[in-house]
Amino acid sequence: MDAETQKRIDGLPASTGKSLTEWFTVLDAAQLQKHGEMMALLKGEHGVSHGFANFIALMYRNQGAPEGDDLIEKQYATKPSLRPIYDAIVHAVGEFGTDVQLAPKSATVSLRRSKQFALISPTTKTRVDVGINLRGTPGGERLKATGGMCTHSVGVASVDEVDDELLSWLREAYDLA
Repeated sequence: MDAETQKRIDGLPASTGKSLTEWFTVLDAAQLQKHGEMMALLKGEHGVSHGFANFIALMYRNQGAPEGDDLIEKQYATKPSLRPIYDAIVHAVGEFGTDVQLAPKSATVSLRRSKQFALISPTTKTRVDVGINLRGTPGGERLKATGGMCTHSVGVASVDEVDDELLSWLREAYDLA
C-alpha cells in the first residue's frame, strides 16, 4: 500500500469517528453493492464528507482485489512483449531518487513523489503510453499535449524508445513533483 493511502486510513478515526475496519462493518451490515449507494449512506446517515465517503467506498469495494505486483502482472498478462518497456521505465525512474513510489492500479501504474508525476499504461498490444505531468510545457510531435492530471503523453513501442529524451521529460516532471 502506498504511503498516502496508509496516511488516509490512519487519519480516518480522527476525521470520521471510525476506523476503516469499523466503516467496513457498517457497509457489510448495509449490504449495498453500488458505489453511489455506499456514498449516500456514509454521507447521509453518518455525516461523512464526500471525499472520505468516496475513499471508504473505494477501499471497501477493492477488498480482496489484487495488489502491487499482482496488478502489474495482470496488466501485462496478455501483453508480455510490453513488460520490458515498463521495466526499463521503472528502472530508469528509480535512479532519480529513493523517494519514487509506484502505485499500481488495475490498468495503470502511477509514479509518485510528493504527488503523481507520471503514469504508465499498457494501452494497446503494441504500445505503452507514458503520461507525464509537465504543466506549462508545450507539446510536440512526440510529447503530445493531452491536458488533465498528466498534461502530456508519449507512446512507447519498444525499449529503444525509453531514451534520453523520454527520461529527460520524466526527470523534469519528477523534479516538479
